[in-house]
Amino acid sequence: MKKWLIIAGILAAGLVLLAWAGNRWLMVTHYTISSPGVPEAFDGARIVQISDLHSATFGEGQSAILERTAAAGPDVIFVTGDIVDSARYNLETALTLMEGLTEIAPVFFVTGNQEISKDRIRQHMAALQELDLTVLENELVEWTRGGETIHIAGIHDPLLDASYYDPLPEVTVTDPEVEYAERAAGYVRQSLEEIDFTDTFTLLLAHRPEMADLYAEAGSDVVFSGHAHGGQIRIPGIGGLFAPGQGFFPELTEGVHEFGDTRLVISRGIGNSSFPLRINNRPEIVVVTLEYES
Repeated sequence: MKKWLIIAGILAAGLVLLAWAGNRWLMVTHYTISSPGVPEAFDGARIVQISDLHSATFGEGQSAILERTAAAGPDVIFVTGDIVDSARYNLETALTLMEGLTEIAPVFFVTGNQEISKDRIRQHMAALQELDLTVLENELVEWTRGGETIHIAGIHDPLLDASYYDPLPEVTVTDPEVEYAERAAGYVRQSLEEIDFTDTFTLLLAHRPEMADLYAEAGSDVVFSGHAHGGQIRIPGIGGLFAPGQGFFPELTEGVHEFGDTRLVISRGIGNSSFPLRINNRPEIVVVTLEYES
C-alpha cells in the first residue's frame, strides 16, 4: 500500500508540474485571412495579436513574449485587453510589455474588463497614453501601405465605469444576468455606432467574442478578440470548459470563426485570472497574415 501511495504521489506531482509548465510555455499560432476586400498592397501584411496578460510575467522584462513577437515580423501589433488583473494588479508588468512591443511595431490597444475593474481605469489609461501607442476609444484610424488604406477600429469593453465615460444604456428586465447581458450589448451597440464603418476593409479590436453578431452587423471585416482564455480547461474532442459571458462548454474560445462576411479571430490569451491554471491550453500569441484574394 505504501508503495502505491508513493507512486500516486509522484504521478500527482508530475501532473502538477506538467500543468505548471504548460502555463509558462508560450506558443505562436498562425492564421491567414483571405478576402477580395484586402487591398493588393496589404497582401502579406502581418498582424500579431496579444491578449489577456493578466499581470503575468514571462521572462525578465517580458522577454519571452517580446522575442516571439519580434520573430513573427509583425507590421502592426493588436493588444485586445486585460493586460492587468484586478485581483493581483501590477501595472508595471503590463507597461513593461507594452513599451517593449512599441519597439517592434506600431501598437493598437483596446480595454478589457480587467482594466476597468476596481476603479483603476483613469490610472491605467493615463499610463498607456504616455507610451508611443494608439489607444482606440470607440474610433477608427487609417493604416496605409503602398498607397492603399484599410481601417483599424476599436471599442472599449462594456464594463466601463459610468463615472469615467458615458453610463451604460438603461434597460428594464428582472433577471440580473439577463439585465447585465442586455446592458453590455447596449453599450457595445452604442460604441459601434460611434464608429463610421465604410466600405473600406476594416479590422476591429473588441475584447469580448460573445458579441460577434453585433460586430458583424456593424460592418467589420475581421474582429480580434480574447477574454475567453481558451475555455481555461480544454477537453480533447470537446473544447473549452468555461468562458466568461458564455458559460460552460462555450463555442467561441479560440481560432477563426465566420459570421456572415465577418471573420472573428479569438486569442486564447497569455495569463490567468480567477482560476490559477490552464489545462491542455498553452498561452498563445496569434499571428494573422492578410491575403489579397483576386
